[in-house]
Amino acid sequence: MNKPAPQSQKFSDPYITANGDKRASVDLKALKTLWFNTGTLCNLACINCYIESTPKNDALVYLTHTEATEYLDEIARNDLLTEEIGITGGEPFMNPDIIPIMEEALGRGFKLLVLTNAMRPMMKCDDALLRLHDAYGDQMTLRISVDHFKRLLHEEERGPRSWEPMMKGLQFLSDNGFHIDIAGRTRWGEDENELREGFEVFFSRHGINLNAHDQKQLMLFPEMDETAKVPEITDACWNILGVHPDDMMCSSSRMVVKRKGDTKPSVMACTLLAYDQQFNMGKTLKEASESVQLNHPHCSKFCVLGGGACSATK
Repeated sequence: MNKPAPQSQKFSDPYITANGDKRASVDLKALKTLWFNTGTLCNLACINCYIESTPKNDALVYLTHTEATEYLDEIARNDLLTEEIGITGGEPFMNPDIIPIMEEALGRGFKLLVLTNAMRPMMKCDDALLRLHDAYGDQMTLRISVDHFKRLLHEEERGPRSWEPMMKGLQFLSDNGFHIDIAGRTRWGEDENELREGFEVFFSRHGINLNAHDQKQLMLFPEMDETAKVPEITDACWNILGVHPDDMMCSSSRMVVKRKGDTKPSVMACTLLAYDQQFNMGKTLKEASESVQLNHPHCSKFCVLGGGACSATK
């Protein structure tokens, strides 16, 4: 048995692990979900934001309606099997083109998933959201970040005075019958059942019509720490761990980003790896159809070992 390699030597070669084994890879089985990152600017500066969004971070600039439409046109032109458009940020509702982008995707018949903190930027779009809800109903889902059912812990992550604006937005969506789900976090060490029971009480208290024990209505995400000691995933790990490459996000999704200074957007292999250029797969969806080498700690901890998935369709 090989002696484990030091962490500093891991994730350095896209094809071979530090122990000399063949690194696992994932083929794109079908592009079921296309994500648009609408920009990294956010109204918050969360402590553990995986994409480092802040009110000043514009490393990923605003994606325009025209740019998003070009990718939707490519889906249609090539008869891709895409079912869902996901929108993330940053805070998507800070992008001035967010409503036209949403309406474009919905009007073409896609399911739409929008990740938001449900705070003031979203509430400034309340009339437009009501209009889209009236027109498209359950075709649209908004996933609200509620890091913990306790205000103190939610604000520990998101900052003072972040709870009440989130609650106002969440209550608005719930009261008006929007299709919503919740993204919580596991960073405080409770077991899953304890967290779900806590959220169950929270939903009941505030009249939020969600089932805390449904893994799609309440998604509990593992933390992402690039410095954490995690194993590399080899080709042999699929059988050892009892997981399948087709269950990984990169077997069915890609994410469009526009890096600051670039003239055109790029397509990344994963929603979690917006900056790492080894996961930049080109400018078009066709170029981005190549297989993905699992050469990052997030691939191990979040996806393969943590079972994390961002899409609503998986």
